[in-house]
Amino acid sequence: MKTVALDAMGGDNAPRVEVDGALDAARSGQVRVLLVGDAPTLEGELRRRGAGLPIEIQHASQVITMQDHPSSAVRRKTDSSMRVANNLVRDGEAQAVVSAGNSGAMMACGLFVLKRLEGVDRPAIITTFPTRVGVAGLLDMGANVDCRPLNLVQFAIMGAGFAHTVHGKHRPKVGVLSNGVEEHKGTALTRETHRTLSEHPCALFEYLGYVEGRDIFTGKVDVVVCDGFTGNLVLKVTEGVAEALVSFLREAINTSLVSRLFALGLLPCFRRVRARMDYSEQGGAPLLGVNGVSVICHGGSNAKAIKNALIGAGRLADHGLPAEVRRAIADHPDLLAAARGHNHDTVSAARASAVPEGAELNSERM
Repeated sequence: MKTVALDAMGGDNAPRVEVDGALDAARSGQVRVLLVGDAPTLEGELRRRGAGLPIEIQHASQVITMQDHPSSAVRRKTDSSMRVANNLVRDGEAQAVVSAGNSGAMMACGLFVLKRLEGVDRPAIITTFPTRVGVAGLLDMGANVDCRPLNLVQFAIMGAGFAHTVHGKHRPKVGVLSNGVEEHKGTALTRETHRTLSEHPCALFEYLGYVEGRDIFTGKVDVVVCDGFTGNLVLKVTEGVAEALVSFLREAINTSLVSRLFALGLLPCFRRVRARMDYSEQGGAPLLGVNGVSVICHGGSNAKAIKNALIGAGRLADHGLPAEVRRAIADHPDLLAAARGHNHDTVSAARASAVPEGAELNSERM
């Protein structure tokens, strides 16, 4: 059974939701949970629930807030619940960390505490979307707003490694997100990335070329690659559309008694669809490219999402995800060398070098 360190103070409704999710995860018998945060507060929450489960508490006196700058907060608040939880993974006392706090700070913890895997320039957040035939992973979901071709090529490799290890895809199909499938479409960044991936086939994944937004849900590809700005927009728009569709459906059903009776018969179908669209079923989004399992949750996560994130993080640790990503990167020296030689066509090297490591991290929650 893997041990997962949970930042119990980071979410919008912390620590109540985190404690409820931790208890549910512990009751499942699939993971051992370490609650990290203010010990007196967490002990009080457990007493109020009459919890008899062996959930341990690791005291942390500080909290990283949404108002904190990610990288400076991680350096300055060394006794924050998020920093301490990541320290536990670094020191081998836990095999994974979960937080619903400041996602930029979680990225900074990945860089400064867990450290990047060898060969990885920038870690990326991957989110799993439901498709008609299964699931697809999309990265980056917001960790890196400004990217170079090298970053997107590495995202393709890491995403393929994730799909192979976690989703069981023998040779995942990878596409670059663009505004059309024609080669002249997209931006300088996507065109250079597309050219590099097209000219250097690899055994780990099959590169299909450009894909459009609608292709994410068809099952055409297993991994969709984009910069973090685009990925975060996709995520937020998808969440909004899903919520709107549920609202539209509810309004249509309530227009008449006949509609309500008809809907009653379809209730099991509605529940299955809702479960496939519910972010809390996934729990959280893994941060790929760091030396440890790090899972970032939505700031407004409920107890169900926290529970599933904890269980999912334990499974990622069981899969040995960091080692698999490291292996995937190491197996593509020619592709990565080509990508490093093509960076001049997008964000200039001068601009990239002028930005201190971690300064580009965005502080939005997933």
